[in-house]
Amino acid sequence: MNQNLSRSASQLTGRWRITEMDEWDSDAIDLVQPGFIEISEDRHGEFSFIVVRGRMDCRPLERNGEPAIGFSWTGDDDGRETSGWGWAALVDDETVEGHIFFHLGMDSAFVAKPFGNVGQGDAR
Repeated sequence: MNQNLSRSASQLTGRWRITEMDEWDSDAIDLVQPGFIEISEDRHGEFSFIVVRGRMDCRPLERNGEPAIGFSWTGDDDGRETSGWGWAALVDDETVEGHIFFHLGMDSAFVAKPFGNVGQGDAR
């Protein structure tokens, strides 16, 4: 059984800089480190923003005809165990949009750009 992302969803692989979120401003997003979402070819991933860090189990899908992933995640929020689900879709070569949901809690849409295009770190 192939445990990798589909060819179209693999366009999302790499480390993307979270530049916007509905619920938090950029200072909050980058509280501990620059906010990011990272997606690997082997259907794993991780993200971090504010004091939240999550490890993802990604599955390829399509949203509005564009390559996307759906994911469940587990992690911590300032040391408290938490989990949830979400999705991320490629809008164009330079933009990923998605939504992260906390189990029994908040949720927020996000926008992410390749790290090299926002002056933070290496290119994805």
